[in-house]
Amino acid sequence: MPSFDIVSKVDGQTLDNAINNAKKEIINRYDFHDSKTEIDLDKKTNTINILTENDMRVKAIQDVIISRMIKQHLDANCLDFGKDEYASGNMVRKEIKVKEGIDKEVAKKIVKKIKDSGEKVQASIMDEQVRVQGKKIDDLQSVISLLRAEDFGQPLQFINMRS
Repeated sequence: MPSFDIVSKVDGQTLDNAINNAKKEIINRYDFHDSKTEIDLDKKTNTINILTENDMRVKAIQDVIISRMIKQHLDANCLDFGKDEYASGNMVRKEIKVKEGIDKEVAKKIVKKIKDSGEKVQASIMDEQVRVQGKKIDDLQSVISLLRAEDFGQPLQFINMRS
């Protein structure tokens, strides 16, 4: 029985390249000259830590990170921008989480969208992914095109297509 899996993953090396390019751009920008700005990617927890002097610079750094991710062909929807924290003195700290895996609410939305489409396929939630099975590959391909047209708040990849 043909099937495929729906996952949400971010390539770690590509993300690391995007963050390193953002660091280089921030260092070379005139408005960040003589500023105490730090950008770190924690690969274990999948978080990007920003430490800088004011809110305006935090927003500029976020824009640079998003633009560098787009240039590396990564979807910026995988970033979860938390709240700004005011660190010691006049410094502002921001922690950006990189979403990986499909959480339960999004998985339920995906399954509901597939069932409402009327296609003759079965969708089941398995940990942090959704498996779709059907009798015909054409049905599976129409489900893929249906899900690509929707926005679920995070990037989706379609892997393990088996016939």
